[in-house]
Amino acid sequence: MGKIVLYGIELSPPVRTVLLTLEALNLDYEFKVVNFLNKEHRTEEFEKKNPQHTVPVLEDDGHCLWDSHAIAAYLVNKYGKDDALYPKDPLKRAVVDQRLHFDSGVLFANARNITAPLFIRNVTDVPQEKIDLLNEGLNFLESFLVHDFIAGETMTIADFSILSTVTTYEAVVPIDAARTPKLVAWIKRMSKLPYYEKANGKGAAVAIKLLKEKLGRK
Repeated sequence: MGKIVLYGIELSPPVRTVLLTLEALNLDYEFKVVNFLNKEHRTEEFEKKNPQHTVPVLEDDGHCLWDSHAIAAYLVNKYGKDDALYPKDPLKRAVVDQRLHFDSGVLFANARNITAPLFIRNVTDVPQEKIDLLNEGLNFLESFLVHDFIAGETMTIADFSILSTVTTYEAVVPIDAARTPKLVAWIKRMSKLPYYEKANGKGAAVAIKLLKEKLGRK
């Protein structure tokens, strides 16, 4: 096996999704920080790895992949000792895929509609309708949690993907146990993973602090 290299920045939720997956699989990897302020994502070298110049990017055996959901699935398919994190059973996998698409198409998309104007155009006034969409996403997650985990009775890459997104939500909307008790319990359950702080907690804290500063909140 060649060296696995992950390119990204820890405050990015999609990057943290991949970090959680790598740690869960107990894989050796090198993490290379991509400095966006210095426009390292726009260099010719980086664009050869990913013409969309986004993170995360995974380099493995000379091949480059981007999009956290695709990377997480790839890692489990290639390196997982079993299929627990990404089941091969058609129905179970379909549920995991649905949750992954929900993250990319709803949760993360709605969050990015707030964060992108903040960082790109310094727009600090967040319209109420954008906040309402974040809250709607949290309500949907509460309804998904029929079992202990996002896609069923066992932990999957869907948990990693959604966890990395919603733990950054706190900067904009509170995740309230009175309103979404199952969601709060799930976050607490996931935070007990031995690699949680390294793979998600530290980066989420940086992201929350930065977002709150941008929004003028404490």
